[in-house]
Amino acid sequence: MAFDDDVLAVLHALRPGEVVTYGEVAEEAGWPGRARAVGRLLAAGGHGVPWWRVVTSTGRLVPGLEAEHARRLRREGVEVDGGRVRRPRGRR
Repeated sequence: MAFDDDVLAVLHALRPGEVVTYGEVAEEAGWPGRARAVGRLLAAGGHGVPWWRVVTSTGRLVPGLEAEHARRLRREGVEVDGGRVRRPRGRR
């Protein structure tokens, strides 16, 4: 499926410490406005992508996985406070 392949390519290209939003992933993949679809793809799992480098537009971590999400981000030098990334450091 083209959408999946395009999104997975963007996700595989993320580097340690890079944090992007679901919307930024969708836009960079060529599918603007499909942020929720990016979230669904990540929620399905099994793609071997760095899911922890993606947050909501407000910096919120994945509900139910906040501790794991925060741990992985902090290991890459990303500041997390109160279940949110303070300043997403994306590609822009």
